[in-house]
Amino acid sequence: MENNVKKTKIEIVMQSVREKVANRHLVSGARLPSVRAMAQEFNFSVSTVVEAYERLVTEELIEARAGAGYFVCSSVRAYPLNTVEPCLTREIDPLWISRQSLEAKPNSLKPGCGWMPANWMPEAALRKALRKTSRTEPDGLVSYSTPAGYAPLRHLIARRMEMTGVYSLPEQIILSDSGTQSIDLICRLFLNPGDVVLIDDPCYFNFHALLKVHKVETIAVPFTAQGPDIAAFQAALAKRPRLYITNAGIHNPTGASLSISTAYQILKLAEAAQLIIIEDDIFADLELIPAPRYAALNGFHQVIQIGSFSKTLSASIRCGYIAAKPEWVERLIDLKIATCFNSNHLNTEIIYHALTDSAYRKHLDWLRLHLAEAMSKTAGNLKKLDIHPWLLPKAGMFLWCQLPAGYQADKISKDSLKHGVILAPGGAFSSSPTANQFLRFNVAQSNHKKIYQILEKVLNKQSRAGSTDI
Repeated sequence: MENNVKKTKIEIVMQSVREKVANRHLVSGARLPSVRAMAQEFNFSVSTVVEAYERLVTEELIEARAGAGYFVCSSVRAYPLNTVEPCLTREIDPLWISRQSLEAKPNSLKPGCGWMPANWMPEAALRKALRKTSRTEPDGLVSYSTPAGYAPLRHLIARRMEMTGVYSLPEQIILSDSGTQSIDLICRLFLNPGDVVLIDDPCYFNFHALLKVHKVETIAVPFTAQGPDIAAFQAALAKRPRLYITNAGIHNPTGASLSISTAYQILKLAEAAQLIIIEDDIFADLELIPAPRYAALNGFHQVIQIGSFSKTLSASIRCGYIAAKPEWVERLIDLKIATCFNSNHLNTEIIYHALTDSAYRKHLDWLRLHLAEAMSKTAGNLKKLDIHPWLLPKAGMFLWCQLPAGYQADKISKDSLKHGVILAPGGAFSSSPTANQFLRFNVAQSNHKKIYQILEKVLNKQSRAGSTDI
């Protein structure tokens, strides 16, 4: 799973020119070395340098002047090679973790991010799938796909859902560009500004961010080790919510799993209140034993299930799906056409080939084993700092951990960020007063000893500052 990709000779020449322009060794209007001189410098062929220069011309970084050679475009401005810095002053909000993780320097440590390390992903299977997809029919390379999306992948998803007891026809499944887009389409279909939506407390931070965009009122229902608190859920129904958005299987951020008893009681309450349940099944492939699904118990009468493949396959090759009853699928397809026209056919075909390769099953076995080992090791390392899991999950990638008494997750996260360690403070997942006592750890990203050294340093610093500062 190591990344052994090497740059081609053409890419090496292009990168050299880009760096010289960025570092102002070549300024606007400067003449580049002749193709022969550059070929001699790198010991490459002249044709290699010519192709590299021509590609840079198409990027409008350089220009060719007949009889004179190649010059840096006069309109080119020099930019620093590394312009992104962590925003140390940004307040903790639902997008804090995403912004810090996505904009981080390459050497940053990310125990707070929500994805696997690159070397934990099935790179070989993806490259094989890319090669297969490159041989697709011409229509697949240049034309729009059908509104519902690539049919073979929809059939495969329907078969995969049966493993959790959910039965759906392929015609009840539509593909999207991501799990986030799936939720956005559903919110567009069912919600108006001012409507009420139930969420778990705590819950995936992007649920908060998306619902804020749709200008709805959210009610957070405490999430227990068996699922949502039933009494609090029932009380919240008095506000006549339209949707309840939750995780299926493994809960984010707590790692808890829904019990069959809780699922049954919540579903009875939802049916009586005509509440639509949206369950995000993004972690299905990480489960050892499938937890109950609302869609399995309800048969899609009042449940919509969504999912994607970013946690176990690729966060770069984006693809999500929505499974719902036929009349809702028809309306979602119309909405999808109106807002994004159709799905990315190439992405969905790549995903299909990767999922159907025998290497994917072996990858999942490897991934579950290593996550279990990382879960135990991370919990042990945190215990030495008096940081303890709220519960030990049966499977998955997250630990929801409570800090020692008196410490605050937002301050710890901001101090750790200064040392290149990106954490996930509880305030991003919940607005509860107690949320600031928690951090979420991604065990797959928590194996570097520097993480715990920095945590210990930050904890000691806050301890020395005294209880009034903590």
